Amino acid sequence: MLAGQRTWIFDQKPVIAATGIVGGPFEKEGMLTDDFDHLYEDLWLEQDSYEKAHRILFEKACQTALEKSGIEKEQVQFVLGGDLINQITPTTFACRTLGIPYIGLFGACSTSMEGLALGAAIVNSKGARYLLTGASSHNSAVEKQFRYPTEYGGQKPPTAQWTVTGAGAALLSSEGEGPRVTSATIGRVVDLGMANPFNMGGAMAPAAVDTIEAHLADTGLDPSYYDLIVTGDLGKVGHEVSLDLFKKHGVPIQENQYQDCGMLIYRKDQPVLAGASGAGCSAVVAYGHLLNRMKKGEFKRMLVVATGALLSQLSFQQKESIPCIAHAVSIEFD
Repeated sequence: MLAGQRTWIFDQKPVIAATGIVGGPFEKEGMLTDDFDHLYEDLWLEQDSYEKAHRILFEKACQTALEKSGIEKEQVQFVLGGDLINQITPTTFACRTLGIPYIGLFGACSTSMEGLALGAAIVNSKGARYLLTGASSHNSAVEKQFRYPTEYGGQKPPTAQWTVTGAGAALLSSEGEGPRVTSATIGRVVDLGMANPFNMGGAMAPAAVDTIEAHLADTGLDPSYYDLIVTGDLGKVGHEVSLDLFKKHGVPIQENQYQDCGMLIYRKDQPVLAGASGAGCSAVVAYGHLLNRMKKGEFKRMLVVATGALLSQLSFQQKESIPCIAHAVSIEFD
């Protein structure tokens, strides 16, 4: 059912039956080590390029979700996923291995919730019984494409963020027990003219605020309905900007209920500057750490708002600004 202009209400409430969470060596040193199913010892993952290693991350996350669920891949109708690299080739090649019908997505770092929103809509309308969705990123592959190869050791400003090496996948089911997807608000492209690729958080914050405000307006909910509202990867800079915008717009979101995945994954003494980023950031934190907390009974309702900067190498070279987007999905567990 459509609520307002941009929000789907899922009357069947598709179930997140299982998840698979994988990460790299830097994530192994972070705050959420216990929430990963598998952590790799190096960035190469026994491959001869970072892009091929990137592919392995998504393969492993999907395979782990299937193993934990007890569902065979032949029972799964579709995989929805994407990443940041060269026409989402790591995800595409991973799905070549999986052999499951595949819908490729590009929403930059918003892809995790873009996939969950679309996947829930498909399952809710009986278009699939089982469906896999997820997103991934690899620090060295992403940094090489969008900024500079990490081998250069280039200096970064304090507004820059650290791309997560990791992948998160969720198996959606039309039946069963577990956290349920209850609604989704689709973002619109918001561009306030920022063009600095080392300040993604500041660029994406207005898109996050726009989507959260639309979600509340479409559903008629007060922010207090949610125990937690979490953005994807705004980092410290974007988080502060979004709080300022909420105050300016009169939206009563409390700081203690409003968090950011990019500020949760790493320790304060890790050199991540403004925090974490990457398509794998919100996928890893939401499908791992936050769902684990939800299953422990720490909270019952959360709104996950994955944020994405829709730039490319070419658009930056053409001196374009950075168009941004955010997709919000509500997850509830009684």
